[in-house]
Amino acid sequence: MLDWNPALYSRFEDERTRPARDLLARVALDAAAVQNVVDLGCGPGNSTELLVERFRQARVTGTDNSEAMLASARERLPQARFELSDIATWAPQTAPDLIYANAALQWVPAHETLLPRLLNALAPGGVLAIQMPDNRDEPTHRLMREVAAEAPWAEAIGDFSRFRTELLGLDGYYNLLAPLAAHLDVWRTAYQHPMDTPRAIVDWVRGTGLKPFVDRLPADLQASYLAEYERRVDIAYPVRTDGRRLLAFPRLFIVAQRKP
Repeated sequence: MLDWNPALYSRFEDERTRPARDLLARVALDAAAVQNVVDLGCGPGNSTELLVERFRQARVTGTDNSEAMLASARERLPQARFELSDIATWAPQTAPDLIYANAALQWVPAHETLLPRLLNALAPGGVLAIQMPDNRDEPTHRLMREVAAEAPWAEAIGDFSRFRTELLGLDGYYNLLAPLAAHLDVWRTAYQHPMDTPRAIVDWVRGTGLKPFVDRLPADLQASYLAEYERRVDIAYPVRTDGRRLLAFPRLFIVAQRKP
């Protein structure tokens, strides 16, 4: 997959940052006592900025596997530290008080082993805070797969079943982490985002979930794929009484505290 586009991702920054704030609000750590915070999959630094503001005395480190995202984050937050890393193999040199992952772990496989490993990497009493889009069954993502399975795009896109990790669901994550955590909070929320046009919805997902589909296509097939996808999005998200479209965006949250 080609590198991420920070400008495209940040076009809907307010909407993307809202769940990051909601996640952080459930982290019950004394800001004055926190020394080491890690933002896994920090992107352009919008979530890292929340951590810097809350934990003013802590060392805050953002990690990402995209050089473009890291460059944007460094420009935004010169006071924070940013590192290139792969979440699947990442391990801290010093046990963090908080590992925070906003809209990142849905790209990483093997949650059955990943999440317990991250929880165990914390300092005693530390917190693992995770938010992941849970929208695979929403029209935006169902239509991505439907169009990708049709000619003339199917051959170039190939097997798209592994583009994103299949989430375990609230019950699955609770059962996985409850025996390991001193405290565990899991919940699911569907945000409702008014969007001006079908193209705005397409632009939103082009910065994230649609990207691996489009990246596999040559320029001419990209154009036709996006046109057909937008046509179907137009049908799936009808015009509301104010002339806008309402984009439902379910997200799954996990806050787990390591045992002392």
